[in-house]
Amino acid sequence: MDKPINDKAARLKLAIQKSGRLTDHSLDLMSKCGLKYSRGKDQLICYGENMPLDVLLVRDDDIPDLVQQDVCELGIVGLNVIEEKRLAFEAKGIKPLFEQLMLLDYGKCRLSIAVPDGFEYKGPQSLAGKRIATTYPNILARYLADHSIEAEIVTLSGAVEIAPRLGRADVICDLVSTGSTLLANHLKEVETILLSQAAVIRTPVPVSEAKQDWIHRLAVRIEGVQQVKESKYIMLHAPRSRLDEIRKLLPGSESPTIIPLDGPGDKVVVHAVCRENVFWETLESLKKVGASSLLVLPVEKMLP
Repeated sequence: MDKPINDKAARLKLAIQKSGRLTDHSLDLMSKCGLKYSRGKDQLICYGENMPLDVLLVRDDDIPDLVQQDVCELGIVGLNVIEEKRLAFEAKGIKPLFEQLMLLDYGKCRLSIAVPDGFEYKGPQSLAGKRIATTYPNILARYLADHSIEAEIVTLSGAVEIAPRLGRADVICDLVSTGSTLLANHLKEVETILLSQAAVIRTPVPVSEAKQDWIHRLAVRIEGVQQVKESKYIMLHAPRSRLDEIRKLLPGSESPTIIPLDGPGDKVVVHAVCRENVFWETLESLKKVGASSLLVLPVEKMLP
């Protein structure tokens, strides 16, 4: 069991979104990595009880700043926020001091241009001279510059999708996941300018050996959690003569373990970790080539 470190100077700080689409996923990820934490009602700090890691709950666009200023060693935030902040820093002549450590398998969305129903869109040049509402002015400005488009950027802090109906903009540039919000506001997605998902960022400022060790351990645990998300452990009996066919049918499996069965005959036991979901059709196909006694179990933890 992990032992906490009570020395404040030796404790890592991780910033995550306090409320929004990444919050529950990020807290769940930390729990699956073994973190047990205490948090009082309305408190914005989760104190790690069994690991030297405290989680700060903050606004998502503050996370790169906190890592930039070395207030937090780590942060979990969307690539959309990372890129917007990077461009904002560069526009001010400031070198971004946060580094992307790893991508996470949640929070997937896209930053897209959307136009109202009835808008005649014939490509990016249709945006010339238009007012475009967004909360990502720097990313949008780069996109317009890359396409030699002159347009007015209307920066809003929220509710971008209603800007055309309020007469504040002609089109919008906003995050899209399912597209249901656009549909509800009579908007149509026409261009994707950035693909986004959650990522871990870290400070490049040198940290103590103890902190560096925990950053590495946490990264390994996150990889392990992500690998087992769809992974299953499958066990079955099979004729040795059909092993090549069975290997091909095991989804996402690398090197299954083969164990001889006691008694006469050529049957063996096959154990394999399948890194993709195992469907009923998979089991039926395995049975057709001679597999029997099939057992599929969930995988809780895995270290790469």
